[in-house]
Order: sequence, then C-alpha cells, then structure tokens
Amino acid sequence: MNDMSSTPVRKIIHVDMDAFYASVEQRDNRELRGKPVAVGYAAARGVVAAASYEARKFGVHSAMPSVTARRKCPELIFVPPRFDVYKAVSRHIREIFAEYTPMIEPLSLDEAYLDVTHNLKGMEIATEIALEIRGKIKQVTGLNASAGISYNKFLAKMASDLNKPNGQAVITPKDGPAFVEQLPVEKFHGVGPATAEKMHRLGIETGADLKEQTLDYLTQHFGKSGPYFYGIARGIDNRQVKPDRVRKSVGAEDTFAEDIHSYEPAREGLQPLIEKVWGYCEANEIGAKTVTLKVKYADFTQITRSKTAPMPLPAIGDLEELVGLLLAPIFPPRKGIRLLGVSLSSLERRAPVAEPQLRLAL
Repeated sequence: MNDMSSTPVRKIIHVDMDAFYASVEQRDNRELRGKPVAVGYAAARGVVAAASYEARKFGVHSAMPSVTARRKCPELIFVPPRFDVYKAVSRHIREIFAEYTPMIEPLSLDEAYLDVTHNLKGMEIATEIALEIRGKIKQVTGLNASAGISYNKFLAKMASDLNKPNGQAVITPKDGPAFVEQLPVEKFHGVGPATAEKMHRLGIETGADLKEQTLDYLTQHFGKSGPYFYGIARGIDNRQVKPDRVRKSVGAEDTFAEDIHSYEPAREGLQPLIEKVWGYCEANEIGAKTVTLKVKYADFTQITRSKTAPMPLPAIGDLEELVGLLLAPIFPPRKGIRLLGVSLSSLERRAPVAEPQLRLAL
C-alpha cells in the first residue's frame, strides 16, 4: 500500500448478514417477526448465540449469558438453534458471491471477505457490486445483509458496521488513515476487551494514539500482533483474501473481566468460542478431529488439554460434549482462570453433500 501508484488499489468487500440466525428464525416463523428473539437456550448455563434487532434495543447481544439476557428483556423469546438450516442458507449466499468473484474468504456462516478488484462481471465500481450482491441475497433468501467496501480487509470489516442494519459504507484510500485515527481502540477489529484495557493502561485511547507508537514498542507490548496494530493505525493492511484455504488449525479465546473459579461460568464463557470455531469450519466445508482446550490462570501459567476423535466431528453438539469432557477435570482449579480458548486441528476438507431444498419464506 506504500506505492499505490504502481499497483492497482484493491477493492475488498466485507459482507455481513444482519442478526443472521435470529433473522432466519423470524423469516421462517411469522409469529417471531417484530419481537425480541434470542437464538439459544434459556437454561441456566445457556448463552445467546444471536439476538434480533428488537432484542438488541434492550442491550441483549450474542455471547451474553441467557440469564442476563432475560433480565434485560423479560419478553425475550428463546429459539433453539438450527445449524443445518443456517448452513444451507449460507451456501445459497456463497453461490451468489461466486457469481462475482472466486476470491471469497468466509469467516463464518454469516460473513465473508470478497476481493472484487478483478471480478467476473467486469464491474468497475465496488459499491455497485456490493449493492447488487445485497439485493440478490434479499431476493434469494429473504434476508438483509450489510456490506463494507474499502481497499483492505481491516477497513472493509470496519465499514460494514457503519450503516447496519441493511446498509453499506465505503472507506476510500484518501479517507482510510483519518478514519482510523479518530476510532477508539476498543472499536478496532482484532482488539478484544483485554487488549483494549492494556492499550488504555499504556495511554493508547484512539487510532491516533496507536499511530504515535513505534513498531518496536508495539511488538514489545503486544508480541506478534504488534506489526498488525502498527499497520492498521496507518490504514494499512496487506492481508490477502484467501479463498478455500484449509488452515492447520482454527481457534478462539477470551480473557474474562473477572477470574473464574467454578465450572458453570467457565462452560458458559466457552459457548460463544465453540460457535465461532464451528461456524468457521462449517462455512469453509472443513471437518476437525482434534479439539484443544486452553486454560490460562491468574498467574499467567497455562495448560492445554486435547482429545482426538477417530472421525471428523459431525455436529456442534459433539464439539460441545468434547469441550465439556476436557473442561470438567480441571475443576476445582488451583487458581482463578483468566482466559479460556478452544481450537480445532487435524482439519480436512469435507466431501460436499447434497443440501435439502430450502423452504424460502419470501
């Protein structure tokens, strides 16, 4: 990106379905439309997998414990997830993307990056491509999508949040650096609550503050993420859109605001991580045999526990069961737990299976 005169500016679109799981449930059940809906289970250990926009007005959001969500919104309707349906809808959306570009990198069932610099329609303007794609998604699935358009992945991702729901936004090369400078660090994609808190302790509140730090300083304090933060603070992100990649592993982890000492909140905290890694594998048609649980204690010592199944795990329920088996023996813990993570490895491409014909409630 340093010499944009010699290389064409990339055109990256980030498409993000609006409240995807909840919107599918409202589409398929008229009685849920216009009402606060949470996909998940109301049980004591339940976690909200997705919340409708009606529920979000009450402060309900994904990864929130169901008990908390119910307290915020007593009228909340819980609907059990139907991952087979979400996966089928996701495949229809992926087919629409493929009409425009083979350069598709799914992040989960409900979002993906598209590189449309050289697209199959020969269209020059990426904002028009995004408009067309969103229109076709609505026509085929009855669902709304938002999109962000920019010259790199980071800014496309940030732009897709600007006009949600059912909107799109563009961040141009001219506007990119200034957009990042005014952004609070906790809004940065890739900066979680624990990293944001650390940045605040270091006096880094905004993108402008981040930009003032040297590469050595950021690497010293944030390790391998340092160069990434150094680049995005300047509106630079050279990561490519990588279609159909089979990674060696896929993982997610979370640092908790307060140390965990008992099984129930630990299992609760792991649920959104389980859904995140499973969603990635489903969207990329990948099967996983090995499950690894990562536990970091309050004194920063950490352990991992793994289990390998003889065959790729067939359903998210099997992953949940394995994670529970790995988690249970560490309780009661020797110290409070500050971080938990789940990763999947021994990944392999799944053979495509015929999907049942979707009933589209249009």
